[in-house]
Amino acid sequence: MVVQAKKRELKEAQRRKKQLEERCRVEESIGNAVLTWNNEILPNWETMWCSRKVRDLWWQGIPPSVRGKVWSLAIGNELNITHELFDICLARAKERWRSLSTGGSEVENEDAGFSAADREASLELIKLDISRTFPNLCIFQQGGPYHDMLHSILGAYTCYRPDVGYVQGMSFIAAVLILNLDTADAFIAFSNLLNKPCQMAFFRVDHGLMLTYFAAFEVFFEENLPKLFAHFKKNNLTPDIYLIDWIFTLYSKSLPLDLACRIWDVFCRDGEEFLFRTALGILKLFEDILTKMDFIHMAQFLTRLPEDLPAEELFASIATIQMQSRNKKWAQVLTALQKDSREMEKGSPSLRH
Repeated sequence: MVVQAKKRELKEAQRRKKQLEERCRVEESIGNAVLTWNNEILPNWETMWCSRKVRDLWWQGIPPSVRGKVWSLAIGNELNITHELFDICLARAKERWRSLSTGGSEVENEDAGFSAADREASLELIKLDISRTFPNLCIFQQGGPYHDMLHSILGAYTCYRPDVGYVQGMSFIAAVLILNLDTADAFIAFSNLLNKPCQMAFFRVDHGLMLTYFAAFEVFFEENLPKLFAHFKKNNLTPDIYLIDWIFTLYSKSLPLDLACRIWDVFCRDGEEFLFRTALGILKLFEDILTKMDFIHMAQFLTRLPEDLPAEELFASIATIQMQSRNKKWAQVLTALQKDSREMEKGSPSLRH
């Protein structure tokens, strides 16, 4: 018994030593990456960001200390939003909150055409959604350190884009940005991110364009995972059932936060295509399990993914996904389908799959 106990102790000591060595290796690797990003890449962003070396580093994950800066640069600011514009939108949002709390009903000129009821519903939904944003972290809820920042960004956005307003799922995107940027810069990144074609299609609930995105996704689904694709078709499991939640929150609600941030890293590098490539990576990772399930169990599994999903396994799975179909890349397939959709509306389809 003594010998066995000593063996167990030795095994445990070896395990702890291995863990410590691995932790030291990871920390050293992150430290080296931070130096590379800060000293080589960020000062020379325009010439270096698309180089092979930087793309490879990007795939490995951006160190948290430089992540916000890299995201801001990669997302860009095509809308030319300034800190001053954020202050104006925030002041307008605060005025609206005061007006609602005192029962006021003034309608601002900019919002003519958007009823007071719509605006009030938007603000109420923000309040409700904030309470459900990363509840386990307890930092965005009432009284938490990031509650006011999240409230400010979402309120300011409804004033900046009253035509879009607040849509469920936005709070998760804003929250991830807040964890990596200060408030005004998070607002700038948030507004520009939501202005990208894919996000705008989903948040404005453009059904026709959403269906085109789903159709493009299915082209690559069938190409990469024909067996699982056939199983989904047989069980009538359509992409909207699982993709909407993944795309709306950019995986921040569906995956562990640190893993979601790594998905965001490469999404900022590759654009919307990577969101759909990630979806295929997830499906491939769990292909053996999913092919044994019926409709209900597949839908339940995909809308509540395992919480212990290993990052390296997922990225290895994503790496095997080829975003090319019949020599056409994602953007080409999507454009062809959009053209087809427009032609179908006119009654003369130009493309058949």
